[in-house]
Amino acid sequence: MAVDDIRRIRTVGLLAEGGAGKTSLGEAMLYAAGATTRQGRVEDGSSVFDFEPEEIRRKITLSTGFHSLTWKRHHVFVVDPPGYANFLADTRYAMEALGSAVFVASPNGHLKVESERIWGWANDLNLPRLVCISRADREEGTLAQALAEMTRVLEAKLVPIQVPIGSQANFRGVVDLLTMKALLFQGDNGAVQEQDIPAEVQGDADEYREKLVEAVAETNDDLLARYLEGGEISTQELRQGLREAVVASSLFPVVYVSGLRGAGIQPLLDAIVEYLPSPVDRPAVAGTNPKTHEAAERKPDPAAPFSARIFKTLESPTGKLSVFVVTSGKVDSDTVVHNATRDTKERLGQLFHMDGKKQVPVTSAMAGEVIAVTKLKDTHTGDTLCDEKALFVLPPLMEFAPVISFALGLKSRGDEEKIMSSLHRLGEEDAALKVGRDTQNNDILLSGAGQLHVEVIVEKLKRRYGVDVELKAPKVPYRETITAKADAQGRLKKQTGGRGQFGDTWIRIEPLPRGKGFEFVDEIKGGAIPRQYIPSVEKGVIQALARGFLAGYPMVDVRVALYDGSYHDVDSSDLAFQIAGSYGVQNAIEKARPVLLEPVMVIEVAVPEENIGDITGDLNRRRGRLLSVEAKGHTEIIKAAVPMSEILTYAPDLRSMTSGRGTFQMEFSHYEEVPHHLVEKIVQEAKQAQAEHGHAAH
Repeated sequence: MAVDDIRRIRTVGLLAEGGAGKTSLGEAMLYAAGATTRQGRVEDGSSVFDFEPEEIRRKITLSTGFHSLTWKRHHVFVVDPPGYANFLADTRYAMEALGSAVFVASPNGHLKVESERIWGWANDLNLPRLVCISRADREEGTLAQALAEMTRVLEAKLVPIQVPIGSQANFRGVVDLLTMKALLFQGDNGAVQEQDIPAEVQGDADEYREKLVEAVAETNDDLLARYLEGGEISTQELRQGLREAVVASSLFPVVYVSGLRGAGIQPLLDAIVEYLPSPVDRPAVAGTNPKTHEAAERKPDPAAPFSARIFKTLESPTGKLSVFVVTSGKVDSDTVVHNATRDTKERLGQLFHMDGKKQVPVTSAMAGEVIAVTKLKDTHTGDTLCDEKALFVLPPLMEFAPVISFALGLKSRGDEEKIMSSLHRLGEEDAALKVGRDTQNNDILLSGAGQLHVEVIVEKLKRRYGVDVELKAPKVPYRETITAKADAQGRLKKQTGGRGQFGDTWIRIEPLPRGKGFEFVDEIKGGAIPRQYIPSVEKGVIQALARGFLAGYPMVDVRVALYDGSYHDVDSSDLAFQIAGSYGVQNAIEKARPVLLEPVMVIEVAVPEENIGDITGDLNRRRGRLLSVEAKGHTEIIKAAVPMSEILTYAPDLRSMTSGRGTFQMEFSHYEEVPHHLVEKIVQEAKQAQAEHGHAAH
């Protein structure tokens, strides 16, 4: 269905931690609005949002799903992003497309760290929200309990606009606090019957109605003056005041539903179209002019110049699918637009609305609409599209640093090129996936947001591209260096039947400060070694340093000086001096007290207050050095420097220590000397690996 009135558009995200029931809620909304003919269920794999085989098997959302519905002549775009920590990069990008959100929580109000993060991002984006207490028919908890807990954690002004009638198996309706009528749910299709308020909830209804009037009045000076004087506020004024407060993100209305039973869904849809904003109620988006770099903005007005943000890329049977939200203006199918991020032109072909995996063609789209288009040549997630005559670029999307890496074990060596191209395609649709190389072992490294994330990538590799790999823990990229100054001779003298090989070098080696790399200094005086052989000596030195001395790891942070030597008119050659240089530096290293270095990571762990002792104790046991601990709401942020070897498999350990409520991110910081008592073990393992590698090569 084409949208003709921008004021009737709602672009709504379903936001929650994993397992809160938001996908079931989305299915119930589609069914209640007649957008689907039966209510899909996550449990039996019939959900229209979760249709990827990996999602059906695991029964969780791994990638943002889309659908649209029509309710009371409003067009509602429903966006269902993941809620599990491993897939939150996708959620954050999808949130760029939203005009508002329904935040889903349970009847007891308990929230995991993921919910807190998502709520924080929604605050950053200034997203108006409804709070939906889902599973009211299955989980216990009272309205007072849920409000107290969520207000404490989210530090937000939550205001119920409904009071539940009954709980768990007896949940049978809600009181609408604006009309002060009971809405009782009939049958399994969520039909609503309006009645008088039952006596058992009358007291709660009166109390929360008073709180609602007071909360709305506090956001509007005229209403507040009247309220304080004891004057009457009409239902219409209350609705209008509530809508303004919701659009301004100063109040967050709370409603009750059961997604699985479809109970409370119609009143929820009413609240979405009544209180959540249309695109024109939202502020202008801020960006820059890519040519002048001056600040610019675009109003979400159909008459403004066209601009849009690509926030997701998908593989589909018809090719690469780019999903974007129109941030201003209007765009038609078969139009040439400008990619302001890459300064290129793109032709948009047929535009589509996404309904699950179905693509519904539309002729045009305006601000607020979520649109898909296939086969863009040079456009990627995060790019801004705009009118060629009104250049405008949005700020880049948030970067997500990977928290875990695995080396890929290839089932057959010939697959390497296919793997790299397949991973590149998967990386197009998943910004949290990073592919790299372990230069030392020549392994392909796959890094992601957690073990589950990387396992899902490997499953997709096999299913989509027929590439079979196994995950191996990545090898720690140790390095070697020296701690003293030393010098030594490196001499090659070979005499065979014909021409011999002769090269003679005197080499001095000394340590450089950490991170300085390698320096080669030519101190030859008086032609002791002819100029043309000096690059060969340097080449030999570099090759020897790359092979290491203790355990075969590259030697770093050294200065090597070539200060003397001798040559033979006939027998000296480039190769002879290369080998002599290599011998010289190895002989010098032996005397220069070589040591092993290990990479140290800075890790930032976010955990609930009650876990802080366990986590800091555990980091100490991993040879970690605590840098700081700070409270952020009810979450503690612990920062520590920890050797990489100790946290290669931190994700599952953190999950079990915090019952899944902790999250972490880390990045490389610097190299440090390995403690003496650990060196022997690392050297032995390295030699064994080299022996096996050599054996495999033969």
